[in-house]
Amino acid sequence: MIPVGGRVLVAISGGPDSVALTLLLKDLEDRGSFRVAGIAHVNHGLRASAGDDEEFCRAFADRMGAPFFVERADVRAVARRWRRSIEDAGRFVRYGFFRRLLTEDVADVVATGHTRDDQAETFLLRLIRGAGSRGLAGIHPVAGQVVRPLFDVRRRELRDYLAGRDQGFCEDETNRDVAIARNRVRHELIPYIVRAFSPGIVEVLAREADAAREDERHLQQEAIESAGLIVLRNSSTRDAVPLSPDRIAPGPESGWFEPVSSSLGADIVAVEIDAARLAALPRAVASRVARLALSILADGKFVAYEHVRTLLTLASAERGSVSLAGQQAIRRGTRLELVRERVQAFANSFRVPLSIPGEVILQSQGWAISAEVGAARERPAASREPARQTLTAAVRADRVAPPLAVRSRRPGDRFQPPGMGGRHRKLQDVLVDQKVARETRDLLPLVVDGEDRIVWIVGHAVGADFRVTEPSQGVIFLIARRLGGPG
Repeated sequence: MIPVGGRVLVAISGGPDSVALTLLLKDLEDRGSFRVAGIAHVNHGLRASAGDDEEFCRAFADRMGAPFFVERADVRAVARRWRRSIEDAGRFVRYGFFRRLLTEDVADVVATGHTRDDQAETFLLRLIRGAGSRGLAGIHPVAGQVVRPLFDVRRRELRDYLAGRDQGFCEDETNRDVAIARNRVRHELIPYIVRAFSPGIVEVLAREADAAREDERHLQQEAIESAGLIVLRNSSTRDAVPLSPDRIAPGPESGWFEPVSSSLGADIVAVEIDAARLAALPRAVASRVARLALSILADGKFVAYEHVRTLLTLASAERGSVSLAGQQAIRRGTRLELVRERVQAFANSFRVPLSIPGEVILQSQGWAISAEVGAARERPAASREPARQTLTAAVRADRVAPPLAVRSRRPGDRFQPPGMGGRHRKLQDVLVDQKVARETRDLLPLVVDGEDRIVWIVGHAVGADFRVTEPSQGVIFLIARRLGGPG
């Protein structure tokens, strides 16, 4: 799991599993085969005691002699924004944090404290929700740069281990909240099965997950090999070549945290599939080939079971077309063609990244846009331009998903104006209300975050989600200067 001489970052919540994991890895570090490069904690901001957990983890890391990394996040806000459960939003925040640390070369792998009990609970949850073998494979012991050294260890064994070392830990009271599905499985369903059916149900379920993972690994490998024969990609040079297996990334369950298309489809404008050969494959393999093909151009959109089933139906038809996961699937003769759905931009379109701190110059549009970090009670560094030439906005740093960019408007843009109760409006309507002249709308800069949400319509309005509400909040100051040109 950890390469010889490698560096491991330990994910710690303060609970017994992650505390035991840290102690075990520190003991093994003494053998010299790897090094604990740090301890990482996420404060989800969900409980009044979250700050106490953070301080416990900080003190524990100091006692272990390991660097401490902490991320503070408003997970409830993330859940609302993505319309996901609190559990899913927390996972999104955690793994995003780990990924950033690994990208910054803090460590080679990150270790999490998942146990055999976690695997059994995950299997049951996914079975209840109707998952196939891909989902029933559950938690993977090695998933890209994520490793789970306690994968075959029971939760009770870790509690005994901590008691033997007289080591304390934090108790998360939300783990007892049976309104959360996983907690109902943990505290109600599994104990009932243990009492009424099988005392060894945890091991049984974990073994079933292991078997599903082996089946999925075999079927996925077969699908990758089949895709290399029947799926063609057309790159920006318009050369049709077979889809090489080394261009096929693993999904989030088996690999890293990103959608399969995160780095795969940037230079590909179309994908062609031999429809007859796809339809002739065993269904288990064909569905996986279809998912791989759709993922190439999905641009991060979720490829659902319905998308896969629809594409396989189209493969058996004589003609037709359908929109699937950000692309158009068209039956042309003997082939299925997948074409990226592109939105036609307005005239004079532009997009440039904006660092924090940093500045971009939009010479053609007549603007200079900069960003700097501060506190709400502070003022940004004074501009050298006359006041009438400078526009400033303060936005909440904890609400912004980096990186920032400055871009022009696009068809379909929506904006969340203040005072609208969280409702979004068409950007076009907002610009009309703000009396922005038609001829200057394409030149007006928009500051957007990493999720392409409009943070600031320069000179007009800050999005409601990003407004500063407390003097103590950390902010990003956005400063726009007119250059005297067309802007």
